[in-house]
Amino acid sequence: MRSRQRMFAAVMRLLLKCLRLGRRRRFKLVRQVEQLWHYGHLCLHSLLYNSFTNGDVVLDSLFEPVYWLVDHVTRWFGVVFVALVIGLTSSIVAIVYICLLPLILQTYTPAWICWHLAYGHWNLIMIVFHYYMAITTSPGHPPQAKNDLTGVSICRKCIAPKPARTHHCSICNRCVLKMDHHCPWLNNCVGHYNHRYFFSFCLFMTMGCIYCSISGWEMFRDAYAAIERMKLLDKERLQVAANQTYYQTPPPTFSFRQRAFHKSVVYLWVLCSSVALALGALTLWHAALITRGETSIERHINRKERQRLQKKGKVFRNPYSYGSWDNWKVFLGVDVPRHWLTRVLLPSPHPPHGTGLSWDLPPCVTEQRAPLLAI
Repeated sequence: MRSRQRMFAAVMRLLLKCLRLGRRRRFKLVRQVEQLWHYGHLCLHSLLYNSFTNGDVVLDSLFEPVYWLVDHVTRWFGVVFVALVIGLTSSIVAIVYICLLPLILQTYTPAWICWHLAYGHWNLIMIVFHYYMAITTSPGHPPQAKNDLTGVSICRKCIAPKPARTHHCSICNRCVLKMDHHCPWLNNCVGHYNHRYFFSFCLFMTMGCIYCSISGWEMFRDAYAAIERMKLLDKERLQVAANQTYYQTPPPTFSFRQRAFHKSVVYLWVLCSSVALALGALTLWHAALITRGETSIERHINRKERQRLQKKGKVFRNPYSYGSWDNWKVFLGVDVPRHWLTRVLLPSPHPPHGTGLSWDLPPCVTEQRAPLLAI
């Protein structure tokens, strides 16, 4: 009896010891999992932590695949956009020469004929010249070798010196001097050496579209009314054909040449008016930037800097602005009064002031400005 009790007590002690051991092992396993979780969280936090991270950085990171897609699509579709600009402009010029010019020569007075011939051809020459120069002129790139430039930073993508006002173009994959933006309609960056060509093309193209829209308004109304009559006569002819008797004759029809003429006039006016509105808004935007002496990229930089200094009670001054009038003279390269004719109103391939590597005071600036805050 006693031996049975001793054996039962020994079995119970062994069972309790096993239970306590299993509980300890279970608690030890839970503690190990918790330690691994905290260790992994600490490692991840230490790898991703950045004191400068904010909502904008997170948003940019989320949109990085979209930026990559846009950069590569824009790079490949630049040639298509250039061909589209050339094709649409050529179609308008062809319509003017084939359809409108004979009508002008037959109906207008000699004074108006001379005006249209002179202004139209001058505007066309300015458009073709500045567009050709804008797409073929390099915007300018900083040298890749080491140099003695002062006050430059290092581009994080090119790992090369980056002068002031220089920015990296992700589409061209190069740094561009005084970069404004990458224009897909030029298949080229707009920078230091072709910024004037780009703006002049936008300006003269807008002027040409406004000229065509105003000059062709009466023709557009007549052509639109003629097209409506065409549609009405086509319906009547179908009705007559369906209910035709021996004594009925169908209404007269427009010839192919008449239809092509009226539709071409409508196409010309609609396209020119649309381009005048869209491109005119872009031209006004860049004109305001030129007046302030800044580029599209610098506008955002200057705005943030202005807000930062405003919180400190200071006033930001753009170091590259010389006043509204002098900014235009520097941009257009007007050194003497006759340059307004030879360099602005006539095609001129003159280079801009400076090399884009340093920004000394141009000779055409009328007065020396006080030292300003740098960007």
